[in-house]
Amino acid sequence: METIAAIATPPGRGAIAIVRCSGPDARQIVARVFRSRAPLADRVATYGEILDVDGTVLDRGLALAMDAPRTVTGEDVVELHVHGSPVVARETLRALLHAGARAAGPGEFTRRAFLNGKLDLSAAEAVADVIDAESRAGARAAQANLTGGLRAAIDAIAAPIATVLEELAGAIDYPDEVPEPERGDVDARIAVLDVQLAALVDDWERGRLVREGLTLAIVGPPNAGKSSLLNALLGEERAIVAAIAGTTRDVIEERFFIDGIAVRVLDTAGLRESDDPVERIGIERARRALEGAAVALVVIDGARPLDADAQAVLVATRERPRVVLFNKSDLGRAGFDAREAPEADALLGSVLDAATIAALQRAVAHSGWGSEHIDLTRAHLASARQADAVARARESLQRVRATLDAGDALDLIAPELLAATAALGEITGAVATEAILDGVFARFCIGK
Repeated sequence: METIAAIATPPGRGAIAIVRCSGPDARQIVARVFRSRAPLADRVATYGEILDVDGTVLDRGLALAMDAPRTVTGEDVVELHVHGSPVVARETLRALLHAGARAAGPGEFTRRAFLNGKLDLSAAEAVADVIDAESRAGARAAQANLTGGLRAAIDAIAAPIATVLEELAGAIDYPDEVPEPERGDVDARIAVLDVQLAALVDDWERGRLVREGLTLAIVGPPNAGKSSLLNALLGEERAIVAAIAGTTRDVIEERFFIDGIAVRVLDTAGLRESDDPVERIGIERARRALEGAAVALVVIDGARPLDADAQAVLVATRERPRVVLFNKSDLGRAGFDAREAPEADALLGSVLDAATIAALQRAVAHSGWGSEHIDLTRAHLASARQADAVARARESLQRVRATLDAGDALDLIAPELLAATAALGEITGAVATEAILDGVFARFCIGK
């Protein structure tokens, strides 16, 4: 196994940069680059000089040696902590490469951790999710998988499948001594496992929401208070607010958070018929934003009787997830009182009222992810690859149940049970080809 090295801190200036070296020759290679009075000791920070490729002192910093197997990669690891100049970090890495290390590829440190049994493949993917997390919720959800939550869930499903296979093998190999498992009992056990896999599929949708956030389009007729609502949600004056209809001409995109989950909010032009060519472009962009959003936040002027533009927006959004706010309650409620049955659960309030904003956030959470809170500590599928593996496992189990229902020979279900086990093994890495590993670690940054 070659010894690899890479810069482990983000590009740019900082107080400290870390250059990591991992492999069987890590200590010997670092010894050619790092000079100190005291020898390196396991898990002890040692102060010394970092030498460049010419043997000239480049910087003074710390070396932290960690001996195998109690390291993140399972190999000998030495980290050089230098001043956070991009030049110093780059030249330190160049010195390590000149001393015999190979430049690490994307995710190669984590890949070695997986290959050396330090973590399963689902936990390895969670490492990338932690790094990529853009919200507190995303980081917490990734930690649930990083600590082995998904592996435990998968193992809890794979183990009963293995038990059925063992019972079948015993009945096939020793038919006179071991009876076949009871058909109805096998069907019941498989049905339970399918329900558990279905729950993981549901959690895949929620997991994707936590990682990627929810897209929310604020739509409504002109002068309903959409831009004022955007400002209230963000807590800052982001959008221009004016009494002149048609002030917003383009889609404004910003983010805020509900219970730590990112919400990408789009403030759009007022939806109405217009002869103004510029306004019509804005209206068309508003319609496209509405089509692509997970949830529509429909804002109507509730103080005035409903006009044709307001009615049109309400009708156009009735068949999709939405939250309806009849705004300007401080000025009246004629529009709210004239609402029809599909808007029976609409909110009445004012975007200038903190209680209204809080109620809107709760309604968005309920419409976007089914409740006000998501259990971020529960294991979940975190990638399309994992979701595909679960889908294939479910298909195999469904074919098992079809075989049982048809009354066919019981041993015919064994290949499908093996296929389901293999699909689940792809998630944890128990069954992992080089192609799967290449796909997983390709999205990692170099140095991790």
